[in-house]
Amino acid sequence: MPKMKTNRAVAKRFKVTGTGKLKRFKCNKGHNVKELKRPKRVRGLRKSTLVDKSMEANYKRVLPYL
Repeated sequence: MPKMKTNRAVAKRFKVTGTGKLKRFKCNKGHNVKELKRPKRVRGLRKSTLVDKSMEANYKRVLPYL
């Protein structure tokens, strides 16, 4: 059987923690950071968070070797 391919788009956006959970960065920090978004909101967007349990199985399916 051939090897499974890793989805590179997902592999660049997620990291696996030591306990096997998926870590991701928050969205909405691309533009209008100074003009429209408050500093408190921008500080919160800097932090990473864990992927929701309902979506975790979908992402792990396309990340077979991570």
